[in-house]
Amino acid sequence: MHEALVHGRVWHLTAIYFTFSVSMYTMVFWMPLLLKALASQYSNTGVGILVMIPYLVALAAMLVVAHSSDLTLERRYHAAIPAIIAAVFLLSLATTVISSAFLAVVLWCFVGAGIFSLYGPFWALPNEFLSGSSAAAGIALINSIGNLGGFIGPLSMGAINRRTGSFRGGFLLASISLVVSATLILMLRNRIRRDAILSPVIDPVQS
Repeated sequence: MHEALVHGRVWHLTAIYFTFSVSMYTMVFWMPLLLKALASQYSNTGVGILVMIPYLVALAAMLVVAHSSDLTLERRYHAAIPAIIAAVFLLSLATTVISSAFLAVVLWCFVGAGIFSLYGPFWALPNEFLSGSSAAAGIALINSIGNLGGFIGPLSMGAINRRTGSFRGGFLLASISLVVSATLILMLRNRIRRDAILSPVIDPVQS
């Protein structure tokens, strides 16, 4: 188990999840405020319905991407491509003058579909080289440290917004973070040999 916590691939995945979480939590915390600003004529209930739409689209996208990833047993491109798509549309939010709540919802639908589609393929990656208690320890490390990005992302967005009076810088940061995440995913080696699961480094019996 100890060896899993210092395994280079585990820390590589942790870095991916950290940079991904910066963007994901930026969406979770700041999308409602942006839509509220663009739809000030709507009630809070109306804004809540608008916020639901990107998540419903993301749910459908998650199922499609996860199913495709399981059918092909391919993880890297199924995780990296959605991240790149989300980064492109976050960049659109950062560089486009948006005056319509409808346009903002459309852009957020693509962002949400890209961000949340990464989950299924990504969390299949640790089980390609970890098993048993080593898998539990490795996944816990990835999740706990990676989720610090959920603190950094919204905090940075708020600081940039206060300093500039605009959401644009924060969305640009979130877009860059997703590009970094996608790059790290593509840098992963291909699926580790099946016999790697039995190696002393990650063998749960030896841990």
